Amino acid sequence: MTNNLDAPIYFLAIDNGTQSVRALIFDQFGSEIAKARVIIEPYFSTQPNFAEQHADYYWKKLSEACQQLWQNCDITPEQIAGVSLATQRYTMICLDKDKQPLRPAIVWMDLRRGETNDIGFLGPLTKVIGMGELVQEAQQKARCNWLAHHEPEIWKKTAHYVNLSAYLTYQLTGELADSTGHSVGYLPYDYKAQTWMKPKDIKWRLFSCRPEQMPIIVPPGQPLGHISAQAAAATGILEGTPMIAAASDKACEALGAAGLAADTACLSFGTTATINNTSSNYVEILKHMPAYTAAAPNYYNHEYMIYRGFWMVSWFKEQFAHYEEQLAKTQGIDTEKLLDQAVKDIPAGCMGLMMQPYWSPGVRHPGLEGKGALIGFGDVHTRAHVYRAILEGLAYELKLGFDTIEKRIGKPIKHLRVAGGGSQSDSAMQLTADIFGMPAYRPHTYEASGLGAAINCAVGLGVYPDHSTATQAMTHLGDEFLPIDANVQLYKRLYNEVYLKMYERLKPLYQSIQDITGYPAK
Repeated sequence: MTNNLDAPIYFLAIDNGTQSVRALIFDQFGSEIAKARVIIEPYFSTQPNFAEQHADYYWKKLSEACQQLWQNCDITPEQIAGVSLATQRYTMICLDKDKQPLRPAIVWMDLRRGETNDIGFLGPLTKVIGMGELVQEAQQKARCNWLAHHEPEIWKKTAHYVNLSAYLTYQLTGELADSTGHSVGYLPYDYKAQTWMKPKDIKWRLFSCRPEQMPIIVPPGQPLGHISAQAAAATGILEGTPMIAAASDKACEALGAAGLAADTACLSFGTTATINNTSSNYVEILKHMPAYTAAAPNYYNHEYMIYRGFWMVSWFKEQFAHYEEQLAKTQGIDTEKLLDQAVKDIPAGCMGLMMQPYWSPGVRHPGLEGKGALIGFGDVHTRAHVYRAILEGLAYELKLGFDTIEKRIGKPIKHLRVAGGGSQSDSAMQLTADIFGMPAYRPHTYEASGLGAAINCAVGLGVYPDHSTATQAMTHLGDEFLPIDANVQLYKRLYNEVYLKMYERLKPLYQSIQDITGYPAK
């Protein structure tokens, strides 16, 4: 297409997250033009530790969001130059030969563990080289292995084993294709080469899935197909509109918030809280934890993750903020605004109350024994102190991630961007600046993940020649939060003298709790 930047060019970005699906329109300068948001039920559970959702439910909610968008904005489907998609990561779907779902999707929050496969001579070899436990963990967490052992009839019929992103791309275009930027999870994917492992690679023996079950994958910014007649009828998107590959929600968020600058970190205050640094160099931040494919080809995201990060904020609201929820309804405001105001009245450091945010085991850290902890309780503490301690605990853990990334890449990180739902809290932004001891900036739009998808659309349609040029034109700084020196000094001591020592000192107790109660299951 022509790239006359004087005339408005509009991109439709669809962001299917954990708690909502959003249909967004951006222009070629990164301005958010219109948005529709539909709440989704994250999962249902038929057994402890299970998290599932029907695949067609996601498609119906995506279609609903698009239809709402056209009803509430002045932009028409005919004005949309292209479509891109960002979704939650590692939500896996089994499709039959006709590409129809065979069972509910296994959602990323699912904690089931499967049996290990017989890998022949590789078994003793992995133990000799000290990777036995790592290989066993990968096999147990691979959903395909659980399916093969526990639902063999379903697995036998599974012709295609795909991420949610590939399924939605098929619904939109009729093409079972996906972006390399969506290839996250326990899959036979070569993270360094950014492609599927070669069919003869012995690592395939770790997984029950087969090369022919994998979808076609292309780099971010490449075409995936065109909107089909069926999808046009369901969503209102114009038939024939090109669809361009983007990436996972976290990868797109990092691109939309921080661009491709290697000296910049993007904090994501989402259901899973992460800190990401984007670089063209492949570096494993935690041992044997791969650098994920970024939302730009030949770039990697160096990520540190808190598995159920700002989920804790939702948990706190549901369990302890009933009064604030009722008061917010009478005032016609969000509950978060009342909680945010309460946090501002609590001094930095919460008068000694500190939280360790390990509500669930992590991928590499913490281990299966990981637990959440609140220490330092006194008779002065209120619910507002607990709420602030949750925010501070998440920021401490992300600071640990920041320090780990900086050490591993061997270069200083000079800039900090903060995106995701929690970034809307001024209190969370300020304490983040104080704990990190550096200015914290919001992106110019809260919808950084959608913007990252739109950037890929702009590159794929030739509006910009590459991702670097596109991010320079479409990403901008929003609100600035400067560190308060007195708070910086206080947090520095709490972080170094208390927080960094908590896990190792509590870990033996966590292990005893796990042994005695059987939770979480080994």
